Amino acid sequence: MPPQLDETLLRSLTPSVIGILVRRGADFAAAEDAVQDALVEALRVWPSGASPDSSDGGSPVRDPKAWLVTVAWRRFLDATRADAARRRRENLAEEEPAPGPASSLDDTLQLYFLCAHPSLTPSSAVALTLRAVGGLTTRQIARAYLVPEATMAQRISRAKRTVAGQGLSPARRGRGPFERPGDVGTVLRVLYLVFNEGYSGDVDLATEAIRLTRQLASAIDHPEVAGLLALMLLHHARRAARTAPDGSLVPLAEQDRGRWDTEAIAEGVAILQRALARDQLGEFQAQAAIAALHADAPTAEETDWVQIVEWYDELARLTGSPVVRLNRAVAVGEADGPRAGLAALAELDDDVSSGSSPAGQHTVPRYAAVAAYLHERDGDLTTAAHLYAEAAEKAPNLAERDHLTRQAARLNARRGR
Repeated sequence: MPPQLDETLLRSLTPSVIGILVRRGADFAAAEDAVQDALVEALRVWPSGASPDSSDGGSPVRDPKAWLVTVAWRRFLDATRADAARRRRENLAEEEPAPGPASSLDDTLQLYFLCAHPSLTPSSAVALTLRAVGGLTTRQIARAYLVPEATMAQRISRAKRTVAGQGLSPARRGRGPFERPGDVGTVLRVLYLVFNEGYSGDVDLATEAIRLTRQLASAIDHPEVAGLLALMLLHHARRAARTAPDGSLVPLAEQDRGRWDTEAIAEGVAILQRALARDQLGEFQAQAAIAALHADAPTAEETDWVQIVEWYDELARLTGSPVVRLNRAVAVGEADGPRAGLAALAELDDDVSSGSSPAGQHTVPRYAAVAAYLHERDGDLTTAAHLYAEAAEKAPNLAERDHLTRQAARLNARRGR
């Protein structure tokens, strides 16, 4: 395959090609299947430099997107002629547009909103976004999620059936919920879920989420889209310092800040500043502001915790999330001392605790880990060790469990001495 026709190019063209087919009248599932067929054909034909109409090698592919649109549309028509809607679909065949350059941003944007359909579960929305917008194969997505390929195929098929018929057909144009920038927050939450999956196997989901969010930012001018992109860049900038050579987690305060990606930090801060200047604060902008304050501190001791608490206050006002208030308690503990942090934690417990033992029965993720940290800062090593052990049992992944187990062992050793 020529260098310019690589896998990255194919993946970048996939969402706009699907969007064009949907706008012409194909339902989402049929359009996605047809585009996948066209991608397979491209991998077979493009190395020889053939055009879609040539039979003897032809001329080089000069407009890959138009090529994919033409082949995918023909695959769609071939498939639909065989079903019960043959006559209605053949009317579309008579109106087949000539191949040529087409706008991609509008079609890609519609596809984002279609993949974030409110009827989909978060996991299904993420899988469908990776398949349709990201251009990943079912096998790649399954490997990233560490599930069997058949399981992921079923999840994606159900998601496609759910959104079938919700696309940008000519008759629906201007009427449906996906014909305009609607619930941007839903799309952003899906992308943030992709980012938080991290990376494994041959698909780096964190990098993929940044790529997709950049793509969305080029298609829609919205401060929260910019806020999410800034947040991802600022978090991703610390990636190299997050783990030790043995794979163990390195807490933020202990990370080697010389390993942080300064270019990504500078880009993230610049994007965030432009978004904040529009005075339309949203939760992702607030989160990015907190991440920027961490990135701006030369050392952990120089972190501006007072300002971070203020941003957490804004974030709590915007979201009402107990997780945000949990993180705020940590910030309060750093700004005003561990007793103040424990008092903030007690306020959270009064609202959402489900039993008489707050740490033992709390429903907020990582509550026990935060409580352990604050109790250790306050000098109560016995309680802290117990809470670290309890947090380890509830850890969502092996790396975090090992880290919390080591914290408990460290405190138990100090108590023994």
